[in-house]
Amino acid sequence: MKTVEFLFDYGSPFSYLANTQLPALIQRTGASVVYTPVLLGGVLKATGNSSPIAVPAKGSYMRLELKRWAHRYRVPEPVNPFFPINTMRLMRGAIASQQLDIFDRYHATIFDAFWAKGLNLGDEGVLTRVLEAGGLPAAEIARAMEPHEVKDRLRRDTDDAVARGMFGAPAFFVGGEMFWGNDRLDWVEDALRSMPA
Repeated sequence: MKTVEFLFDYGSPFSYLANTQLPALIQRTGASVVYTPVLLGGVLKATGNSSPIAVPAKGSYMRLELKRWAHRYRVPEPVNPFFPINTMRLMRGAIASQQLDIFDRYHATIFDAFWAKGLNLGDEGVLTRVLEAGGLPAAEIARAMEPHEVKDRLRRDTDDAVARGMFGAPAFFVGGEMFWGNDRLDWVEDALRSMPA
């Protein structure tokens, strides 16, 4: 089956933008998505890269680009006054929610709360309220993200992403080929369409 792997971090506004476009892309191509949570901070550190906000001119331009892409996609502009935050618990929560078979709801809830609503998901109380408001078992997710296997998987998937060439988020893999950024979704679609049915 045609598959695209989506490597993301909830703290990446461009991952948020890309995520808003995936359902339509999947419908058009008949592909499936493999969601791979990674820790963007770990990717940046391992590759010697840095967030655009670390460079004032780049940070200003990034805000303009986010506004442009949100307008093009007709989605809420990704703005969060608490950005950046440490997303380690959010990303462990993504893995835990996959194991609990509630990932789709968790994924949508976290991206919406972080970027459409601009909430401080680095605050445990806020995160708990967001999960509960989304109909998710906050306490169960909190317990499920603590085992070493969850922490090890996030670390391993992050290291593996770097080994495969990832240097920022989002990244997509189709048939072993990497595409970086929400602005490469046309190429992702072309790659999926060129795969045998």
